[in-house]
Amino acid sequence: MSSAVQEEVKKRDNPAGPWQVAEMEKLRELRVGFIGAGRMAGAVAQAILLAGEVQAVNIFASAPSNRNLDKFQTFECKTTHSNLEILENCTIVFLATKPHVLPTVLREIASAVTKKHVVVSMAAGVTLQALEELLPTGTKVLRIMPNLPCVVQSGAIVLARGTCAEEEDVALLKRLLSHSGLCEEGPESYIDIHTGLSGSGVAYAYMFAEALAEGAVKMGMPGAMAQKIAAQTLLGAGRMILETGEHPAVLRSAVCTPGGTTIHALHELEKGSLRSTVMNAVEAATCRAQTLGKR
Repeated sequence: MSSAVQEEVKKRDNPAGPWQVAEMEKLRELRVGFIGAGRMAGAVAQAILLAGEVQAVNIFASAPSNRNLDKFQTFECKTTHSNLEILENCTIVFLATKPHVLPTVLREIASAVTKKHVVVSMAAGVTLQALEELLPTGTKVLRIMPNLPCVVQSGAIVLARGTCAEEEDVALLKRLLSHSGLCEEGPESYIDIHTGLSGSGVAYAYMFAEALAEGAVKMGMPGAMAQKIAAQTLLGAGRMILETGEHPAVLRSAVCTPGGTTIHALHELEKGSLRSTVMNAVEAATCRAQTLGKR
């Protein structure tokens, strides 16, 4: 494990509390593999390392060329160009290829998949049914859909289990992903909704942050300063929702004072139909994800 990751592990605040020694040792012997080594695979691998339960030498990654394996090599993980080698060495196997490549990969590895494997797909638009049809009967299959902020351990992930995945498989996966950010289980239909809400939603947040900052620049604040304050504003607002458990409308109302600045600003946002526009955006992205999944 690289020194940077080791330092983060030392500093981490473990929300699960102390674990039993025997269970920890079992996890330390767990081998996790990635078929595909792009940015999101690297983010998930880093989160697993930050959780401090799987050693870097027990994480494997495969890719056709060395270009995408650099990050895994930086983490001191094992790398290969052979997808079958991942199956030979690992119990948990993340499928992190492009969606159009995945069927070919599944046909390649199917003969090596056994009942000991837990296969976790990160590919958009490839359903659990499609995965199970291309893998041996009885294979434990799950789908996850991470979003970009997983790269900085502040992401949101929705997972769905296949017909043979068990409760302990879900619990293990959640534990491994605990340092990616929020991880919620739901029916597979939620994955497309999650794409519209959070996968694409990150871009909506960036656009809103950009607009906030540009408004401040218009009024005379330097751009760099405005950008940092806009980002911190979104970060703080999101954290308050999560930590207080309050509905956003309640928190919004608490900021408004009669005749004050905020209510005047909100009136302008209502004139621009902000809420209905954002709801339409989530619907459009979700529908597009559903369409892609039917191809």
